[in-house]
Amino acid sequence: MDRRELADFLRSRRERITPADVGLPAGPRRRTPGLRREEVAQLAYISTEYYTRLEQARGPHPSREVLAQLVRALRLSDAERDHLHHLAGVPPGPAPGPSREVRQSVVDLLHRLPDAAAIVISATYEVIAWNHLATALMEDFSALDRRDRNLVRRAFLGPHQPGRRLYGVSDADEFVQSSAQHLRAVAARYPGDPEVSALVGELLAGSEEFARLWAAHEVAAAPTLCKTFEHPLVGPVTVNCDVLDIADRDQRVVIYTAAPGSPSEEALRLLSVVGTQRMDVPG
Repeated sequence: MDRRELADFLRSRRERITPADVGLPAGPRRRTPGLRREEVAQLAYISTEYYTRLEQARGPHPSREVLAQLVRALRLSDAERDHLHHLAGVPPGPAPGPSREVRQSVVDLLHRLPDAAAIVISATYEVIAWNHLATALMEDFSALDRRDRNLVRRAFLGPHQPGRRLYGVSDADEFVQSSAQHLRAVAARYPGDPEVSALVGELLAGSEEFARLWAAHEVAAAPTLCKTFEHPLVGPVTVNCDVLDIADRDQRVVIYTAAPGSPSEEALRLLSVVGTQRMDVPG
C-alpha cells in the first residue's frame, strides 16, 4: 500500500468534483476547489475522521468495501477504479456491470451524422443512445421501456411479425447467432452482475433457439458489413454497417449509411423528413 500516492490521488479526485455535480449547495464561504472532506465521507458512508486520515497518508488499510464506496462517491472511471485499488494494495475485483452511461462527446457525434442512422449499444445490446434517423429507420426508442430497448431480447423473444424479426433486417439469423456468442463472453466479463445473469436466464427460459446457441459455447462471430431493413413505409433500405468500439465503456457505436446515389440513400432522406410520424407497425 502506497499511502502517500493514495492520499494524493484521493485529494486530486475530490478537488475536481463540484458540489453541483453531486447535488450539494456550494454555499457562500466555500474555499476548497471541490468537495470538502466531510462531504466525500458522507457520500462514501464512512466517517470524516477515517477519510481525513486516508488523505493525510496515515490511514489504515482500506477494505474492498470502502474502496467501492469511494469509487462511487468520487465518480471514478473504470481505469481510475483499478488505479485506486492498486494504490491501496487491493487487487481490483471483477468489473462492475456493463456501463450504460454514454459520454457526451459520443452523443454529440450521433447528432452530427444527419445522413446516417446511428445508435450506441451497451455490452448487453441495450440501445442507450440514438439519433433522429435511427428512430425513423428502426423505431422511437424514447417511447419504449428500458427492457424493450434490448436488441437481443427483442430478437429472441419478440415482439415481431412473421418475416419482420428485428425490424426485418436481412441478417436476423446471423444476428441471433452472433449476439448469443457475444453475450456468453459478456457473462464471463461480468460474472457477478445481476442484470446480465437475469437477461441470460430470461433468454434461456423463453427461447429454445437461444438455449441451443448458448449450449454451443461459441464466443466469436464475423460481423455483417451490409444489411437490408424492410421498412413498413419506404420498403427495403440497404445500408453499410460500421461498428466503432468504445473500449473504456464496453459500448459500441453502430452506424448505418447508404451508398451515395442509391435508392436507399433516397429512402433515408425521406425517413429523415418523415421521422416516426407514421411508424405504426411494430418491428
